[in-house]
Amino acid sequence: MSSDEYSFKAFSEHTFYREVNEALVERAHLKRGWTVVDVACGSGAITSLILEKVRGARDAMVIGVDMSASALRDASEKVAGVRDAVVEFVQARAEEMSRNIMRAVDAVVFCNGIHYIEDKLALMSEVHRTLRPGGVFAFNTGFFDGALPPETVKYYRRWMLKSLRKLKSEYNLKPEHSKVESRKLLTADDYRELLEKQGFQVETQEIFPGQVTEQGWVDLSRFSDFIEGALPGIPLKTASDVLVESLRETFAELEVSAWPRNWLTVVAARP
Repeated sequence: MSSDEYSFKAFSEHTFYREVNEALVERAHLKRGWTVVDVACGSGAITSLILEKVRGARDAMVIGVDMSASALRDASEKVAGVRDAVVEFVQARAEEMSRNIMRAVDAVVFCNGIHYIEDKLALMSEVHRTLRPGGVFAFNTGFFDGALPPETVKYYRRWMLKSLRKLKSEYNLKPEHSKVESRKLLTADDYRELLEKQGFQVETQEIFPGQVTEQGWVDLSRFSDFIEGALPGIPLKTASDVLVESLRETFAELEVSAWPRNWLTVVAARP
């Protein structure tokens, strides 16, 4: 696989993922003419959702921020036909937002990525600095303490045990005992506490239920960040192949078409 094949793009285009993020964008109550930052914009799927809300009015603007140059190229192509809003893309880390945006914006949207940020309080400080007074910070995450409905824990355990056994028997490998940031799970209350500590007022905090299909999990198992979190220290191609093979076996044995998963959705305001 090429490096592009380890991207989040395939997963981001699934219907269930769009529905989860549509729910967040709806709750942010974005208005026409607003300037909105799309953090970790990836290939532009969320950028398009935001544009639907703000375009068609004077001064409407969306700024996509991502570390990946290839993702930004994809995002730029995805919104190339937009004529009734300004769209800009900035290659930068989320934690460097204020020094790259350098203007007060109406909203910051961060879809399914905050779990990767090591210093979440520092990130929230960056968001606070970037927002105008009264501005909105909306984010969601499918990696938090509460993401797994109790009945699905056995699914994941079976999948991971199969993966570890296959890794050992076929490759004589075992993962490192490290834990990536996305596996250090915070609770919904932890996120609320961090936001309030940074001066935000939490307006809505909900658990949004989703259904991740077998193909969705396959595509996630071909995404570098997920692979490195599930099987740290294993070469990407080997780890991805093992995850996909074990996943397909698990789905076949369970005779299900999708696994439930919860997304934490939060909208907060800067006073």
